Amino acid sequence: MTKPATNRQSPRVVQLRKGATIEMVRLTCPDATQAMRIAESYGTAVVDSDGIRDLHERLIIETADSLSDGLGERAMQIHLQRIVGAFVGSAHGAGQFYSRAVTEARDATAKAANDARDEDLDGPVGYDSAAQRKREFAADMGVQAHALRMAAEGAVAAYSQVVGEAWRPFDRPIDNPGQAPDRKAAEAQLAALG
Repeated sequence: MTKPATNRQSPRVVQLRKGATIEMVRLTCPDATQAMRIAESYGTAVVDSDGIRDLHERLIIETADSLSDGLGERAMQIHLQRIVGAFVGSAHGAGQFYSRAVTEARDATAKAANDARDEDLDGPVGYDSAAQRKREFAADMGVQAHALRMAAEGAVAAYSQVVGEAWRPFDRPIDNPGQAPDRKAAEAQLAALG
C-alpha cells in the first residue's frame, strides 16, 4: 500500500546578516595598553582613552534624555540600538583595517630582511623604506582603531544604562535579489506592460 502524496512545504530559512559585536571590536582594536605602546614606539599621539569613552557615554545618555518626552520606551530602544550599532560597526571596520595594515607591515618587513631583493631595499637617502612607511601607517591605524573602540565602549555602556539591558547587534535578513518582487511591485510591472 502506498502513502498518499502530501504537499509539504519546507520551512523558509531566512539567513541573517550578523552585525558587529563589542566583543568583535575588542578582538580587532588595540586596548589602552597596546595603544600606549604604539604611541611610545612610533611617536604618535597619546589618546585619552577614558576621556573618549566617558564623553561618548555621556553623549548617548544626554541624547536619550533629550528625546525621552518624544519617544516611547520601545522607540527609544530601537533608536539607541541603531546609534550604538553605528559606533560599534565603525570601530569594528577600523579594527579590521588595522589588522590588514599590520599584516602588510609584517610582510613588507620580512621581505626587506631578505638582502637579495632589490625592490625592498631602503629608499634614497632621506626617505623611509616601504616597510617603514607600512609600519608607521599601521601604527596610525592602530591609534585610530583604539579611539573608535573607546567611543563604541562608551556608547554600549550608555545603552545599558538607558535601556536597562545589554546592547546586542540587530541581525537583519540578507537581501536576496533573486527573490520574486512583492505583489504590489508585480502588479505595477504588469500594468506597465499594458
